[in-house]
Amino acid sequence: MQPDGAIGQAGVERVCAAVSRAVETAERHAIDMLYAFVTSAVRDATNRDQVLDEIQNVAGIRPQYLSGDEEARLTYLAVHRWYGWSAGRLLLLDIGGGSMEIVLGRDAEPQLAISLPLGAGRLTREMLPDDPPSRAQLKVMRRHIRETLRAIADRVRWEGDPRRVVATSKTFKQLARLAGAAPQRKGPFVQRQLARHDVQKAIPRLAKLPAAERAKLRGISLPRGRQILAGALVADLTMATLDIGSLEICPWALREGIVLRHLESIAQEAPFSLQPVHRSADEGATITTLRSGV
Repeated sequence: MQPDGAIGQAGVERVCAAVSRAVETAERHAIDMLYAFVTSAVRDATNRDQVLDEIQNVAGIRPQYLSGDEEARLTYLAVHRWYGWSAGRLLLLDIGGGSMEIVLGRDAEPQLAISLPLGAGRLTREMLPDDPPSRAQLKVMRRHIRETLRAIADRVRWEGDPRRVVATSKTFKQLARLAGAAPQRKGPFVQRQLARHDVQKAIPRLAKLPAAERAKLRGISLPRGRQILAGALVADLTMATLDIGSLEICPWALREGIVLRHLESIAQEAPFSLQPVHRSADEGATITTLRSGV
């Protein structure tokens, strides 16, 4: 990401290569329908359209994008379906690369869905230039996170206390693993939790280490080594602001929400706005793009 908010050429080439690999995998496994979508890192880039044009030129498909509110609602759909109708009022937290979603609801549709520019990748790029960061940089970031959360805290509390607090996203999953939760190989049905005191305990340790050393810690992947500290700060201050002592980790998130919404659209014969890429049996391995409804 460049200072003007654009994705640099190296980043464009990386995302084009990633989408190309995804399309090749879909062809190899004879996938009939492929939804290609981008989240806030591309959606909010100042050169978004140029990036999507380049992806289309290289990979042969044009990914669609969702608004922050749509991402929040689809993630909530997945979490609500995972826990079932008896789950009661859910408070959902999701820390992505470019944004954080906070969603509250009891029924199929949420009562409240908020998207904030508190993604772990965004904050790392904009506020933690040093590796490891200085105390001054961390102090500025904490103040920024608190001020952003203060604007929505009363609104979330006004909706009432949730019966269950749930988190999705790799940031929360890796923080939970760092705190001792079961590894992914144990499967999705193992209960995983994350307490705020464990996040607070991890932050000083993460802050002292450069990204390469953080990636050697339990549960922290190499791609997340640099931004996991910012993610931990967002998690800690969000839990503090909303009076959350601990939360559950849900294995389903945005990807599963899109699949569920697609299945619903088939049953209701109502088109899903995120248009799919179809693989026609008559075209062999050719991938064609439908015109977007977004």
